[in-house]
Amino acid sequence: MKNFLLIKICLIVGLFFPMAMAAQGTITGTVTDVGSNTPLPGANVIIKGTTNGAISDFDGKFSINVAKFPVTVVVSSVGFNTKEIVVTSAQNIKVSLQEGVSLDEVMLIGSRNPSRTSVDTAVPVDVIDMTELTTAGPQVSVTQILNYVAPSFSSNTQTVSDGTDHIDPAQLRGLGPDQVLVLVNGKRRHTSSLVNVNGTPGRGSVGTDLNAIPAASIKRIEVLRDGAAAQYGSDAIAGVINIVLKNNVNELTATVTTGANISKNANDHDGGVDGEKTQIDLNYGIPLGDNGGFINLTGSLTSRERTSRAKPFSGSIFSAYNAIEWQAYNAGFNLSELRTNLGAIQTYAQLVPYFDNALQAQIAGASSIEELSGYNISTGVAGPGILKGLADFTEQELLVRGQTRNDYNMSVGQSGLDQGQFMGNLEIPFGDKENETKLYAFGGLSYRHGDASGFYRTPGNGDGRGNTLAYINGFLPNIESDIIDKSLGFGITGKINDWNIDLSHTWGLNTFAYNITNTTNFYLQAASPTEFNAGLNGFQQNTVNFDMSKYYEDIMSGLNIAFGAEYRVENFFIEAGEESSYERYDINGDIANGVAISNDPSLKVTNFYGGQAAEGAQVFKGFTPENAVDAKRNSMALYADVEADLTKDFLMSAAVRFEDFSDFGSTLNGKLAMRYKVGENTNIRGALSTGFRAPSLHQQFYSKSNTLFNDQGIAQEVGTFTNNSQAAKLFGIPKLKEETSFNASLGFTSKIPDANLTVTVDGFFIAIKDRITYTGNFANPNNGSPLVDVFVNLDISQAAFFANAIDTETKGLDVVVSHKTNVGKGKLTNNLAATFSKTTKVGATKGSDILTDAGLLNTYFDESSRIYLEMAIPRVKANLANNLDMGNWNFFLRNAFFGSVEDTGNLTGGGHPEIGSVVVTDLTVGYNFNDSLRLTVGANNLFDIYPDTLPDYLTSSNQFVYSRRVSQFGNNGRYVFGRISFNLK
Repeated sequence: MKNFLLIKICLIVGLFFPMAMAAQGTITGTVTDVGSNTPLPGANVIIKGTTNGAISDFDGKFSINVAKFPVTVVVSSVGFNTKEIVVTSAQNIKVSLQEGVSLDEVMLIGSRNPSRTSVDTAVPVDVIDMTELTTAGPQVSVTQILNYVAPSFSSNTQTVSDGTDHIDPAQLRGLGPDQVLVLVNGKRRHTSSLVNVNGTPGRGSVGTDLNAIPAASIKRIEVLRDGAAAQYGSDAIAGVINIVLKNNVNELTATVTTGANISKNANDHDGGVDGEKTQIDLNYGIPLGDNGGFINLTGSLTSRERTSRAKPFSGSIFSAYNAIEWQAYNAGFNLSELRTNLGAIQTYAQLVPYFDNALQAQIAGASSIEELSGYNISTGVAGPGILKGLADFTEQELLVRGQTRNDYNMSVGQSGLDQGQFMGNLEIPFGDKENETKLYAFGGLSYRHGDASGFYRTPGNGDGRGNTLAYINGFLPNIESDIIDKSLGFGITGKINDWNIDLSHTWGLNTFAYNITNTTNFYLQAASPTEFNAGLNGFQQNTVNFDMSKYYEDIMSGLNIAFGAEYRVENFFIEAGEESSYERYDINGDIANGVAISNDPSLKVTNFYGGQAAEGAQVFKGFTPENAVDAKRNSMALYADVEADLTKDFLMSAAVRFEDFSDFGSTLNGKLAMRYKVGENTNIRGALSTGFRAPSLHQQFYSKSNTLFNDQGIAQEVGTFTNNSQAAKLFGIPKLKEETSFNASLGFTSKIPDANLTVTVDGFFIAIKDRITYTGNFANPNNGSPLVDVFVNLDISQAAFFANAIDTETKGLDVVVSHKTNVGKGKLTNNLAATFSKTTKVGATKGSDILTDAGLLNTYFDESSRIYLEMAIPRVKANLANNLDMGNWNFFLRNAFFGSVEDTGNLTGGGHPEIGSVVVTDLTVGYNFNDSLRLTVGANNLFDIYPDTLPDYLTSSNQFVYSRRVSQFGNNGRYVFGRISFNLK
């Protein structure tokens, strides 16, 4: 199915890439440096008064579809004076820029003024040109590109974290993945259906899957680093990421990137090559009609292999009974009968070569199975036994089986992945010059098959998770995900009585299906399937927007008024897995009846020693019918936005937004921002705003029982309960309400034309009240209280909830420095960006009286939750990127600094260790053979840097050499790649 869908995507992409067609209403051209007469890549070219534009490529070339003529073309670039040219017809133009001021890029976010640029906004907005990064940079996925370009952004691939292995949590300014809003072409994008309930940064949150959008389809990414809930609604507490899709035509771009990790610690520290990755990207634009219409289409295919970063497993693997089993297995004896056949056990024990005479005599002299195992089947009571006290025969048995400890390693590193993506962007203008209207649409399809593993189920594990009746050597269970992401946005925009009108509808659907393979249901023993459909999560969102705006040139120095409305419907659903993925059975294969087993313990399924594993598929118990849910809600919002240039130097803007949700009520938020020019090239800017984040449907309705492991590798069944459950009522946990925030920022921007330098510095403060967290795990009190029944009836050892548990404050400083200069006949661009931030919990934990009286507030918001909140991502992050174009050659060097983090650790075992700061170096070299063909080679993490290793007590028997909980830049070491890029016009 996986390969079939990838082939279908290839065929679809191929059908949409016909031969180039002659375009009408298209302006093409070349931007050059007047001083050196060399091409100027990365120049911003826009049609004045609109957001229609392009960025010049490495040859300085650009192409823009124009709906009507005449138009004014505005060309700008970092370190150069901006030039305006009036163009009266479709033609090819040459634009030469003189050294001067900095880049002025028109924004789609942060301001609703249609011609506001990045350097004159009242709030900080980063503009990331994807053309250069996808051509010269080592990274190919959106999250990794942003992780190395935008210091305020953090995201990394996780390991051994269930579904989080397949969707990378992304954070902005140290806040949660669900506290940043993602837009595509200025329209709200749906979130993922995955609920992050495992031990990773962003624990308890629901983010947006940025990697469902192919990087090759993106023209630029705008990152608004300021609270914007008053402008865009829920989730925009930390800021907004707007992805602007490509709109170029008559240009076919094809890129093949392939590489692998060539590292000293590859292949479980044996060195060599692993993590092979290949990505193929195609992009083509077709002109539509005579008025500058277009359709731009992108297809992408990715195949990524796993990496392995464990060391030889140091824990116990085999017990004495496993040794006897192995001999019986090789003799062809039915292992299902062995555990109840005293004579067979005694016979095959004699074949174990390393049992000494004393042990052989004890086994031969035993008069019952119970004497050997310590477990009485008829009473269900476990006790000491001859073989039970001899738990570890690992070294001897490895020799007998011809194995090494490496054969029992977990798969620690990046998961395997196969992905196919398609993205389209369309615009069709119609009508006359005075009444031009545009129809637009954009959307895509992404299919991702992920392949990751959990903890190894060793044969000698006392609770029977190894199920040697199905796997004589135990097994490494896999979570294979099928993630399908679909999106479609469409609308119409035009003018009515000089008002800009935009009516749109966007839809998105994300489903995450869990397929558990190479595993068993312990309670079905030898008859167990080895693959299970464990069910799926799904999330669907429909959003309708109506926006109006008008710009008055003759009021003050310019006045822009905007207002609009939004209606949104959301749907979160869980579908149950197949019965055997979650159920417990008795020895007859019937669903276990607790009362019947209590009356007759011989019905209980156990291992030889009387141990029992969790029910359902090992590594990920399927969703049960009780977990299944189909929850919906709707919201309605009204907003108004006014931005006025009170004078040519002083800009003020104000926004207010009212939003009403069907599930928790309404909220009113506002924002006030200003920018003042204190000189020709220096601005002071600042903003104050209130904001909110609605509790996601996922957080309100997700319930599940999972097998989680502590840092000693001990399995624990943890139940997640909804806030309207009886368990929540017993704990005194109320229903979720919205988070509220207060944001403040103050900064300045400065251009130094003589030095071709631009500097921006912005400080920020974010206070969040009633922040939603995923609680610690409440253990069975065993004190006769009603809480005991919750644990016993649901067969769990711990319980967790989502709750508005704490208040937090985040303080920080962002610095961006851009510089451009000539180096001989070449052009050197230098960009330095850094973020300093700190998030802390403030005030007391907001627990119920029940929790307070029981002394459980430290579990309600526990120490590991504090570490994830305050210390799990770098508080200091910076990168210095240098790009040199010299004739046909391009040299790209980037040094990224990742500040220290702390692992959640284990307080009883020595606390939470610090993982120190590092610098990771990327280097690429590109050569243009001609205008159409380019070769790039290089490396991410050139010097093969790894994070600090963990102390032994946190490695889970030598498996997690590096932290799996927190990660500044990943644990894969050096990645070496080659890329061939074709560009045909």
